[in-house]
Amino acid sequence: MFQLRTCFFTCLLVFGSLLFSSDALAQIGGAPVADKVELLHADSLVGVNQPGQMIRKIYNNVRFRQKGVLMYCNLAVQNVTTNVIEAYGDVRLIQGDTISVRGDTMFYYGNTRQANVRGRVIMRDRKMTLTTKQLEYDMVTGMAHYPTPGRIVDKENVLTSREGYYDTRSKLFTFSQNVRLVNPKGTLTGDSLLYNSLTRIATFQGPTRITNKDGVLNAVAGNYNTTTGISNFQRRATVETPKYRLTGDSLYYDNITKLGIAKGNVIMVAKDRKAVILGDYVRYNGKAGISRVTGHPVAKSLANETTKDTLFLRADTLFSFDDTLKNTRRFLAHKNVFVFKSDLQSKCDSLIYNTADSTIYFYKKPIVWSQNKYQMEADSMRALLKNNVINTMFLRSKSFVISLDTLKNFNQVKGRIITAHFVTKITSDTLGKKVASPTINKSVSATNTGQKSVQSTTTAVASTTVTQQEQTVLDRVIVEGNGQSIYYAVDDQNKMIGLNHVECSRMNIEFIDSKVGRIRFYGRPDAQLIPPKEITGDDKELDGFSWREAEKPTKGQVLWLETPPVAKPGSKKPLKIRSSTKPLAKKLVPKGIK
Repeated sequence: MFQLRTCFFTCLLVFGSLLFSSDALAQIGGAPVADKVELLHADSLVGVNQPGQMIRKIYNNVRFRQKGVLMYCNLAVQNVTTNVIEAYGDVRLIQGDTISVRGDTMFYYGNTRQANVRGRVIMRDRKMTLTTKQLEYDMVTGMAHYPTPGRIVDKENVLTSREGYYDTRSKLFTFSQNVRLVNPKGTLTGDSLLYNSLTRIATFQGPTRITNKDGVLNAVAGNYNTTTGISNFQRRATVETPKYRLTGDSLYYDNITKLGIAKGNVIMVAKDRKAVILGDYVRYNGKAGISRVTGHPVAKSLANETTKDTLFLRADTLFSFDDTLKNTRRFLAHKNVFVFKSDLQSKCDSLIYNTADSTIYFYKKPIVWSQNKYQMEADSMRALLKNNVINTMFLRSKSFVISLDTLKNFNQVKGRIITAHFVTKITSDTLGKKVASPTINKSVSATNTGQKSVQSTTTAVASTTVTQQEQTVLDRVIVEGNGQSIYYAVDDQNKMIGLNHVECSRMNIEFIDSKVGRIRFYGRPDAQLIPPKEITGDDKELDGFSWREAEKPTKGQVLWLETPPVAKPGSKKPLKIRSSTKPLAKKLVPKGIK
């Protein structure tokens, strides 16, 4: 028995020496010596007899080396023939002085220099730490792949994804499925993402969402610098805050300076004030609360919640100024300004609209039309709105007001300073037959034209419909300095009595149903009443009179769908409207604002 044991141990030692001999490792399977995995240390080794294969089991404090890569484990099964190692227990792989991988098990293929690590896998380099349950690491290309959910942590970010790749040489990550990046400046989520751990720039080519304490940014393609907070996006990106929403074909946004630049079909919405700005290019300074819009800019402001009446403003350049303390906004329109509202249209060189006091300032030869009945001109004008309808107009220098009465005559007032006061009246029309009934159900609805419809229905079929409509009419005109007026006097039967021509330093004219009612003159007035039969063409017009209704902007012109006509000095012929070659896409008009 002793002899058998002695013989067995002797054979084992001889076999082990053969496994470690240089001859056995020299040329096996045609692989050169340098490609073979070298066993540096182990507490014990046992050879496994398998035909055609050289296999050994290595126990405790196991250490291998191949081309500068060190591998550690508690137990290893090495196939010397195929140059494959199975490592178990506290597995470690160290490549140079930069990369280390830990796990529970590892399959290492020496010929291709690829390691498949399983279990609690941790991969580290100087920039990041990767945690996952499965890692495939190719040391020839330097590419690591984890097909199971992984978590990467660097100095500022935590990234998680369903699957990912890491290029250990370029430090570039490729994430896919359920991607989430979290850092102190915000959280990024998406389906795919490229991340450079050197530059800390995230690049994405799929739907992505960035959220921080100030708002949310949604985009399809672009990049985000996680260090500086600067974003560059393409393919219709949107940044949204509690008060604003900015959308464009491309979008640049600096999260620190709050500077945003949007290009291409831009929409900026002030949600709390129901205002919209459209254009081709928008530069937004969030800290200063200033926006500049160029390239077919249009500003919209919802003027009336009930009627959905909207104020449209167009210019070559639009500026928007926010006063965060007073929660107000101020619009500044520069060059070729056009305004459209259901009861107010205007054109001028520049304009300021202040939402704090509902005041519109018109500069450089402004002209204003109201309710298809009134035309006002001056060197400068100021319109005061009340409940979002015109209430008072202040005209300064070379002021001229024209009122079209029911007889289609032009009442005219001219002077140095004119103040025009307007009132809102409700008119009613009754349709159908009125049928008495003890039981009446009433309903009130608002139409798109701003009319309120009140319907009363009985238990029978017959009904009565009363239509109410608000109208803004001229109530009173005060003229100060070099006052002149032409107005048509009519009797109770609405027949013309004559034409009054008055000149004085100051006058106060009151209107009733678009007709002159009471009038007061001050400072030695010079008045003349011309009978109807003696009225000539020259008597009907004050010097400088021009009814310019053909120049009145339409909604299509303000939205850049049509080209506004060009006024010819002294011409009173109707002007033709031309179609615009640069229409503003209808898709840019947000829902709820017409």
